[in-house]
Amino acid sequence: MTAGQPCRVLLTLEYEGTAYAGWQRQLNGPSVQEELERALSRVTGSAVSATGASRTDAGVHALGQRAHFDTDSPIPDDRWPFVLNALLPNDVRVTASLRVPDTLHARFSARGKTYEYRIFSRRAPSALRRDFTAFVPQPLDTAPMSAALADLLGTHDFAAFQAAGGTARTTKRTITEASLDRQGDEIVLRISGDAFLYNMVRIIAGTLIYVGQGRLDRDAFARAIRTGDRLLLGPTAPARGLTLMHVRYEDLP
Repeated sequence: MTAGQPCRVLLTLEYEGTAYAGWQRQLNGPSVQEELERALSRVTGSAVSATGASRTDAGVHALGQRAHFDTDSPIPDDRWPFVLNALLPNDVRVTASLRVPDTLHARFSARGKTYEYRIFSRRAPSALRRDFTAFVPQPLDTAPMSAALADLLGTHDFAAFQAAGGTARTTKRTITEASLDRQGDEIVLRISGDAFLYNMVRIIAGTLIYVGQGRLDRDAFARAIRTGDRLLLGPTAPARGLTLMHVRYEDLP
C-alpha cells in the first residue's frame, strides 16, 4: 500500500457494549478500543492508536461514539467505514468517517455529549430488551421524575453526582437538556451537557427511579447540588441501560 499524506480521521461508531469491558483497553477483558485498533492496524499494516471521545464503562452502549486516529494511508476519507466494518466484530460498527484538522482531539475538543438511559417498567422482565434497559418491576410515577429533572438544568457543582474513582479536576458542569419520555413499557431519560462526571448519568437515572417509586422526594437533585452529599441521591443504575447518543464539536456535523 502506497503511503499518502499524513492526516487525522474522526470516526463515528456504534456498538453494543454487553460483551466489552468498556471503550478503553483493559487487562480484565476485551474493549471496543482494542477491536478498533486491531482493525486499523490490519488495514494500514502498522500499529495505530485510536483515541475515543468518551470512556464508556463495561456494558454501556453507543450510537454516536467518536474516535480519532492519525494515518498516512491512501484510503479515501469517507471509505473507512467500509474497510473497517469488514474486519470488526458484528457488535461494533463504524458509521461515518471524516478528515479533520490535526488539532482536533476526539476527547478534549468535544463541546457536548448526549446520553439516553432506558428504564423498562412492567411486572415481567423482557427477554429481548434485557441488555439495553434497566428492569424495574414496579410502576413508576413519571410526574415527579420529570419535575425533578428541572433542577439539573444550568451550571452547577455536581460533586455529589460522581462515583468513587472519579478523577475530574473540577465537578462544575452545565446541563442543557434533561427530559423524560414514556415509550410503551420504557421510560427514556435524555440528557445533554458540556461534559459528565464518572457515572453521573447512571446516578441521575438511579435517583429518578427512586423518585418514581416514592423513595426519594422530587427535590432530591436540588438538595444534593446544594449540599454536595452523595447520600441524598439514589443508587448508580445498571450500565446496560445507558447509551452514548452524540458527541458534538464546533463546526463539525
